[in-house]
Amino acid sequence: MKRAALATLAAVVALSVAVAGAAYAAQGTPAPPPPAKKKFAPPVRGVADVGILKPVVKVDTKTNEVVTTIKVKNLSNGAIAGLRVAEFWYDKAGNMLPGDSKLVRQPIQPGEVATIELRTPKNPKMDRNSYQFSHANGQVKTKVLTKLDAS
Repeated sequence: MKRAALATLAAVVALSVAVAGAAYAAQGTPAPPPPAKKKFAPPVRGVADVGILKPVVKVDTKTNEVVTTIKVKNLSNGAIAGLRVAEFWYDKAGNMLPGDSKLVRQPIQPGEVATIELRTPKNPKMDRNSYQFSHANGQVKTKVLTKLDAS
């Protein structure tokens, strides 16, 4: 008998707590709208257009590496999948020295800006460098920009 009375009392208390909680939630602040879904563009096939800022080249004295930072903006109508940037270093005689290559794993959506950091061990023979851009579905045509506008 006592068990049945306790079970009934517990059910009444649980129900009143649930009703009070629902009433409190209803008079509180409204729920925020669901986040806007990010639109994904289909990937570019063939030649992709990108805008780049002039690369920033610095020497990291802690690791004795040459660090090149390149900001890239997708100027194409589709996403650029598998963007790869390769840096090549040369000495004064034009002989190749070791460089670095990076792959941007996430597709870069139209108007999106990506920052790529290339790290190459410092060599006293380093004189000049060049870059090569490519992507998973073709070639990349670059255009040097003075600034990257966020779109």
